[in-house]
Amino acid sequence: MSESEDDGPGFDMGEPPQPVAAQPYRVLARKYRPQHFSELIGQEAMVQTLANAIRRDRLAHAFLMTGVRGVGKTSTARLIAKALNCIGPDGQGGPTIDPCGVCEPCKAITEGRHIDVVEMDAASNTGVDDVREIIEAVRYASVSARYKIYIIDEVHMLSRNAFNALLKTLEEPPPHVKFLFATTEVNKVPVTVLSRCQRFDLRRIQAEKLAAHFGAVAKAEGVEADDEALMLIARAAEGSARDGLSMLDQAIAHADDAGGGHVTGPDVRAMLGLSDRGSTRALMALLLAGDAKGALAQLAEQTDLGVDPGTVLKGLLSLCHAITLCKAGAPVDPTQSVEERAACEDWAGKMGFAVLHRLWQLLLKGHDEVVRAADPREATDMALLRVIHASTLPDPGEMARQIAGGGAISLAAPSAPAAPAPPAAPTSFEQVVTRMEEAGKFVMAEQLRREFGLVDFAPPEVTLRPLKPQSDPQYGTKLNVAVRDALGPEWRLTFSETAAAPSLVEQEEAREAEARAAILSDPLIRAAMEAFPEAELLEAAPAQAGA
Repeated sequence: MSESEDDGPGFDMGEPPQPVAAQPYRVLARKYRPQHFSELIGQEAMVQTLANAIRRDRLAHAFLMTGVRGVGKTSTARLIAKALNCIGPDGQGGPTIDPCGVCEPCKAITEGRHIDVVEMDAASNTGVDDVREIIEAVRYASVSARYKIYIIDEVHMLSRNAFNALLKTLEEPPPHVKFLFATTEVNKVPVTVLSRCQRFDLRRIQAEKLAAHFGAVAKAEGVEADDEALMLIARAAEGSARDGLSMLDQAIAHADDAGGGHVTGPDVRAMLGLSDRGSTRALMALLLAGDAKGALAQLAEQTDLGVDPGTVLKGLLSLCHAITLCKAGAPVDPTQSVEERAACEDWAGKMGFAVLHRLWQLLLKGHDEVVRAADPREATDMALLRVIHASTLPDPGEMARQIAGGGAISLAAPSAPAAPAPPAAPTSFEQVVTRMEEAGKFVMAEQLRREFGLVDFAPPEVTLRPLKPQSDPQYGTKLNVAVRDALGPEWRLTFSETAAAPSLVEQEEAREAEARAAILSDPLIRAAMEAFPEAELLEAAPAQAGA
């Protein structure tokens, strides 16, 4: 009996199961790179231009994408390459703004293996010899694609000779060749090259759009993230989707390490070393109150938590900017919390523009010093103390008045300054406008003088009727801000469509016309005007002092 017979019937069990190779982790910035133009964030104008050009067959031979890091320059170049070479699922399609993504050219370009789509990094290929290879290759037709496409990233790093060698080919390339350039420093690209390209300036992506995008990515990854955490990452990304996705990747890892996989605002602040916005408001309150000891203690608390001193000053600058915009009547920032908006409105009602501008300059100078300082913490201490002690110096306007009056200038605040006598309250609408002019609100005062009529004057409330259509929908808010800044926070303008008096300008013109008619009705003046028909009645110039 054979061996097979002794062993009984044989069964072929095949190869033993092999362990599945683990797929390498792809970072979010690569995993969620846009694959269609609809996935580009905040670049609607560019997509519309490209769609129209493709539809009308008005394609340029060279495109230049410029913008800050991470807004989608290289991704856009690859999408254009797919759009121009897509043949559709049935292989019969033409150039389209919506490439199918399933045909062989689309898949090959996505995977970076298409023989007719050449990507080159100008940082590694800067010389004229590298460009000469391109010049030689463009003479030959594409192997399989509709267009042979050259994508040159960071094109500004090409040498001057390389740019010069490329000029002629770039100006008159063969019809089957397209050049796609990307750069973060367009000012370093020669004008001769720029003039031969169709340029697209990719915008910084708004923080709200970034936060929404990061929220969608977190959801796709099965991770729960707070709105505050997403907005913190979006603000820190400064308009860059790639930077933000890298931070989100880190935040997810941080949350997993902490347990629960929930990305929260405090975790993101701790991870990025950001200054808490509530802590920034507390520090600003101490500065405005002149509490040097408390301000230094608050700074020490933040730096002990790992917050960079320069970031503290940057947060104060951002808060000062928000207060100033609030005082100017700017639209509400949707990214502001209710607490921050309330604090800004409170400070805006208590501080004038001159104080806010001086505070901005002091903080800005302090930030510049901290960036260059050998010890940033010491420089930040000194910057905050300078802000506090500068509040005791006289206002520049007060110094000018002291000089004009011949008095001595005191650089130190008096120990017990006498409160200035408050100006008399306006008793008429005309006095309200005059007080606004004295406060430097000339544009708003002139608008009130010419375009509004008085309905009711009941201090501190004044009711007006617009006599002309107002092009600015925020006119009421802006006028109220100007009035409160000039007269005090208790004053308020309301607007009505009921009957109103003529505008102040119309009233002045009516009084002038009445006075002119009275003068001309005098028999002696009338006889003189008849004797001298070319004579005119002119207003006398004001008498000069000492004349």
